[in-house]
Amino acid sequence: MNKKTLKSYAKLIVRVGANVQKNQDVIINANVEDSYFVKYLVEECYKAKAREVRVEWKYDELVKLNYKYQTVDALTNYPKWRLEKMAHQVETLPAVIHIDSSDPDAYNEIDQDKMTAVRRKNGPVVMKYREQMDNKYQWCIAGIPGEKWAKKVFPDVSVKKAVELLWDAILKVSRAYGDGVKNWEEHNKNLLEKSSKLNDLHIKKLTYKSNNGTDFTVEIPECMKFEAGGEYTLGGVYYNPNMPTEECFTSPDKNSANGVVMATKPLSVMGSVVSDFGFRFKDGKIVEVISNKPEEKALLEKLISLDEGASRLGEVALVPFDSPINQTGLLFYSTLYDENACCHLAIGRAFNECIRDFSSLTEEEIKNVGLNTSMIHVDFMIGSEDLSIKALTYNNEEVVIFKDGNWAI
Repeated sequence: MNKKTLKSYAKLIVRVGANVQKNQDVIINANVEDSYFVKYLVEECYKAKAREVRVEWKYDELVKLNYKYQTVDALTNYPKWRLEKMAHQVETLPAVIHIDSSDPDAYNEIDQDKMTAVRRKNGPVVMKYREQMDNKYQWCIAGIPGEKWAKKVFPDVSVKKAVELLWDAILKVSRAYGDGVKNWEEHNKNLLEKSSKLNDLHIKKLTYKSNNGTDFTVEIPECMKFEAGGEYTLGGVYYNPNMPTEECFTSPDKNSANGVVMATKPLSVMGSVVSDFGFRFKDGKIVEVISNKPEEKALLEKLISLDEGASRLGEVALVPFDSPINQTGLLFYSTLYDENACCHLAIGRAFNECIRDFSSLTEEEIKNVGLNTSMIHVDFMIGSEDLSIKALTYNNEEVVIFKDGNWAI
């Protein structure tokens, strides 16, 4: 990919994605292989008048070595300096940019029981600080092609060609070609119009049905609203957390999910890819993992046991089956992209910001809404070409929201 295109994409991420503000600190999370692109991000942050830009590097091979040789106690050790580092972020509220280029199969060799134990212990520690930052800072996640990821998506071509093809796909679905800023302004406008239509319906209950076995209902508290596209921090800064995004989303009543949902795309879970699975819900909780593959079933069971909220829903998201991402015909093996290809749900943490007048509510009032809390938020795709979704409104009217996988409103 040529330098001009890389710089343009970096500018889009910094200015439209994270919307870095003057004198704001910035943290960039990236793999060491991404350094050729990260330098453009850093420069764009400084051009946006950032005060300081810090890069937090990650290397999958070292993560695997740590899990191989360190004990659980060592892997879950949070010395004072690490806690103070997170506390400093709470105080300074830096913009955070996540660059995803990871191999979907990176952690296949890691002991999953060990990884589960580490996540179960570390999660609450991190969440303590993350909750204090919620809705107060800008963040953005965007992708660039790592070689192993590119070969996973395009296995029948050379590494060089696979990277080129994945770069092209990423830039297309991220609306980065041409005038990216204008493209995102128009896109956010369209998403806002769609979410406004949903909010005008005052949806109480959604019923999903598909020939693959999905037969499922979930309820939306009356105080909830659908969000889409860009968001505002509590301080009034507009940013786009996901590049790309095609979804209109909200959070359900954590005790309301009932029935079966079947996944329609593979999912990367703790560094391993699972496929052909589903969940059976009763009174909001997953009571059965549906899978004919014992290892993958065990992995999903570990995931939903991480904490009490890991087995309940935190998000319902509506995405048409004819979305630009699905039209590529590609399976990205990345939740950032695949979740925006079709309708999805997420187990784990809910979005408090989807509560109407959220900023004026007390912690007790937010808690009483009945949304899910968890240290995880994992999206899985359920959209299909025959998916139907019907809504029952608070006015007791039935409205077809999706027909044959696409919008019916």
